[in-house]
Amino acid sequence: MATTHFRHQLHLHRSQLRRGALLLGVLGLLLPTAAVAQRKPDRNRKGQIKGITVNNLPAYDDRWFHPGLYVALSGTRYFVEQSDFYIQQRNVSANSITSASFGVGVIGDVRLGDYKSPFILRFAPGVTFSSRQVEFKPLAGYPRDADSIVTQEVVSTVIQFPLMLKYQSDRRRNTRLYMIAGLNPILTVGNRRDDGKRNILRQTDSDLAIEYGFGFDFFYPLFKFAPELRFSHGLRNVLVPQNDVFSRSLQGLTTNSVTLYINIQN
Repeated sequence: MATTHFRHQLHLHRSQLRRGALLLGVLGLLLPTAAVAQRKPDRNRKGQIKGITVNNLPAYDDRWFHPGLYVALSGTRYFVEQSDFYIQQRNVSANSITSASFGVGVIGDVRLGDYKSPFILRFAPGVTFSSRQVEFKPLAGYPRDADSIVTQEVVSTVIQFPLMLKYQSDRRRNTRLYMIAGLNPILTVGNRRDDGKRNILRQTDSDLAIEYGFGFDFFYPLFKFAPELRFSHGLRNVLVPQNDVFSRSLQGLTTNSVTLYINIQN
């Protein structure tokens, strides 16, 4: 059923969170073992060499600016708030469907303070190709067939301008954990409306989202690899009011997503 309470605005689907956390964990376990660079002997209590300590990019934090690129894979959806018209009908449900999105962009990290400072200011503009769906279908007890279930899809190309504050832990050999949070202004530059019946629902051309997440820095001989899991919650109602039955059934739509970022920097 549609979301009716404000507490659902920050609701995250458990299946999405589990899948994202599992993927991030697997990357965290596998990637550190692949790097080989400057080597220092690691000895046990008896003084015997028991392994090799990797020391990649030892002067990385001495630089104040780090450029990079990212690829983003998202699970995204609307949170739905129904209208009075929807409540009065009481014979149809509006359910948001999670869809996949893909994005690419550039990264610019600026260190705040000296080389020991844990704070990084990140600007990461990019382009995202997103799809969100709302399914309208009769409630139990009403006639239901394939023609009675209607899916409205909003497919759009957006430009994002996230400004994030990153807090990173001390580096331990070639691994570092960080947390990140900030605001993301979003501008829609294109909407696909191929199917007149399927693409009736409209959203505004701009949005503003609050984002937060965490990730790992893995240092390699020539670059830094950073998988990151980030959660995004739209702050604006993006529904465009119209006179069709779908728009009249809804009072508000807000965007929400869970995104896995693959960041590469030098």
